Amino acid sequence: MSETKTTTKSTAAGSKFDGFTDDERAAMKEHAQELKKAARRGAGAKAADAERDVLEKIAEMAEADRVIAERIHAIVKADAPSLTAKLWYGQPAYAKDGKIVCFFQPAQKFKTRYATLGFNDPANLDDGTMWPTAFALTELTADDEARIGALVKRAAS
Repeated sequence: MSETKTTTKSTAAGSKFDGFTDDERAAMKEHAQELKKAARRGAGAKAADAERDVLEKIAEMAEADRVIAERIHAIVKADAPSLTAKLWYGQPAYAKDGKIVCFFQPAQKFKTRYATLGFNDPANLDDGTMWPTAFALTELTADDEARIGALVKRAAS
């Protein structure tokens, strides 16, 4: 659970509600900046520009997150080359037809004890009536990398 403080604001009626955390607000601002940047680039923007943004974001990460993010990026590129890299709420993400299929959330993003590899609903991972959509990562073993490769390949299919 995040230890980031939640901002409390007063409403017109004088009651209080918990708003977004500072980290959540920062992620929303990053997403707004990503959308503006993409709009400035125009519809003909190259995937290379978006991938460069992702690689720059990965390079800024703390070492533990960076090592995992670099491996995830390489695995996605190798096992699901149809997915395009792009930033999503300030996180490396991979899209198909403009829709985010999977993303990497570094532990430092919301000050959690583990990074997350998550899959959104466009991911083709359905398995019966219940299946996982996010995985906690503290490091990657060869077995983990093979499992991730199979997951992203299936998700992109």
